[in-house]
Amino acid sequence: MNLVLAKTDTERGLGDVFTLARDRLPGTGRVLDVRRQAFGAYERAGLPHRRIEEWKYTDLRALMREVLPLADRPAADALARARAALASVTIDNATRLVLVDGVFVPELSDLAAAGAGLFVQSLREVLENTGNEARADLLLTDVADAMLSLNAAMVTDGVVVAIGDGVALTEPVHIIHVATASSRSTFTRSHVKIGRGARVKLVENFVVAAGAEAYQAHDAVVTSIGEAAELAHVRLMADAADAFNVTSAILTIGAKSRVGLFNMTSGGAVSRFQGFIKFAGEGSELSVNGVNLLKGKQHGDTTLVVDHAVPHCTSRENFRAVIDDRGHSVFQGRIIVRPDAQKTDGKMMTRALLLSDEAEADNKPELEIFADDVTCGHGATAGALDDSLLFYLRARGLPEKEAQALLIQAFVGEAIEEIGDDALRELAMATAERWLEART
Repeated sequence: MNLVLAKTDTERGLGDVFTLARDRLPGTGRVLDVRRQAFGAYERAGLPHRRIEEWKYTDLRALMREVLPLADRPAADALARARAALASVTIDNATRLVLVDGVFVPELSDLAAAGAGLFVQSLREVLENTGNEARADLLLTDVADAMLSLNAAMVTDGVVVAIGDGVALTEPVHIIHVATASSRSTFTRSHVKIGRGARVKLVENFVVAAGAEAYQAHDAVVTSIGEAAELAHVRLMADAADAFNVTSAILTIGAKSRVGLFNMTSGGAVSRFQGFIKFAGEGSELSVNGVNLLKGKQHGDTTLVVDHAVPHCTSRENFRAVIDDRGHSVFQGRIIVRPDAQKTDGKMMTRALLLSDEAEADNKPELEIFADDVTCGHGATAGALDDSLLFYLRARGLPEKEAQALLIQAFVGEAIEEIGDDALRELAMATAERWLEART
């Protein structure tokens, strides 16, 4: 017997939004065909729910109860508020790529470094190029996921970045998503192609402008990493307290490459960061680290799939969660070792710190091993702050909140310290410190 779940109001509403928006989304011909196919794939799957194992703890049928219309192109007042919001996340000398309400805004971006082995173009521009129909492939991936399909169908803009072979960028490429519109949705997708032997630092920020609330952000980043390349990627999500954010990252790693990925969630009512990472060449190393900083009734989900498809690769996953009030943190990590991926070395550890009796942490590490000459392991812990350490600090005159903040900073610092680049590490630590200051 085949069970068919009835469509929810939200699912029906998403169909209406796609129908209304289809004619004003960028791209015609093959691009439009791919959009229709992607939306058909989404409709067949429906919104992810708890009966789907990968979404067991983040039931979007329950959490996403409202369908919001697509945000309009930002007007002058929206751009002014976006400019003010950028002040808190600006990185000196970075190649800054700014998306406001899902639209790339050149006047707020800084492309001074473009041209010296760095190519940047807006996704909208690429999709609207009728003489380049092959670019419809930018909406396609090998990952079967309902939210990725919905993103492909509805995407309005993003950035396409290419770094040439052997290019070593000394300053980061900085993608900033600014939300200025309330009760609107955005769908963005970016592509980053890193050439053979290139070295790149990539930073992503999600920030909110004054007055924006209750919005929904749907984002995807597709990254291909060439042979012997190096990538340090830091993602910092600090959306409005009542916002919804689902971001998917797809990484394909070439041979003899070094990749570091870090994600921190400190905002949003409901958020999910899902990473699909595949080793496509031998001799590569991957370090994935993350932190959830949650309070109130926030729900933060980090789900990672690391696919060891080739031999002689190493992966490390280190995740921390700090949950206060009635927050809910989810970590799902799956390491897959394919039959030919001998000499794989994969390890994963997740730890959660519960600051209240009502805080909740769901940790689900998984190993799927189909090879016999591997070194793999995983672990998960959850607990409260150490009372003896708190007593020690308070006995030396520290107020309780300050003592807690020191211990929390040390706890999340274990994950942040794994960021290899000093400047990016300081950026992540500053974000954590701001969350701690707001809590005290």
